Amino acid sequence: MSVSFDLPWDTAGELAQLPACYRAVDTEQLEALVALAFTRWHLHPDTEVSIAVVDEEQMAELHVQWLGLPGATDVMSFPMDELREGTAEEPSLGVLGDVVLCPPVAERQAQAAGHSTQDELCLLTAHSLLHLLGHDHSEEDERTRMFTAQRALLEEFLGRDAPVETMA
Repeated sequence: MSVSFDLPWDTAGELAQLPACYRAVDTEQLEALVALAFTRWHLHPDTEVSIAVVDEEQMAELHVQWLGLPGATDVMSFPMDELREGTAEEPSLGVLGDVVLCPPVAERQAQAAGHSTQDELCLLTAHSLLHLLGHDHSEEDERTRMFTAQRALLEEFLGRDAPVETMA
């Protein structure tokens, strides 16, 4: 599994200067979540995914550019090879795509939902990975399937109830 991170800091000193919501970005935890997702959804170990962390201004620009919607959102997904879940016998292989997280929005959503920013970032990452695998939640049956998979992954990963789903 290849996970790359694009972070707005290079050193611990730079991270310490950023708001607390950025310090909630635990790259080791997110990488472990991605590893579990790859196992559960039968993605080949050589499959690639990147996770970028951006501020609200950058996210607002992406939101307008790609979806034509104003303002920053919590997470965006950019699929690359249009992979789908594989099987144990034939795991999917390729470039899954890009996850873009916005910690300031995630922090506000976490506070409103009554859980930690770290939990929200895990929830958003799982949600985005499912989008990269072609899941959607525009129709009720799709939403049920997607959120059930998201919840199951998070509960297994966290070892407790999954955080309450939030939507920007």
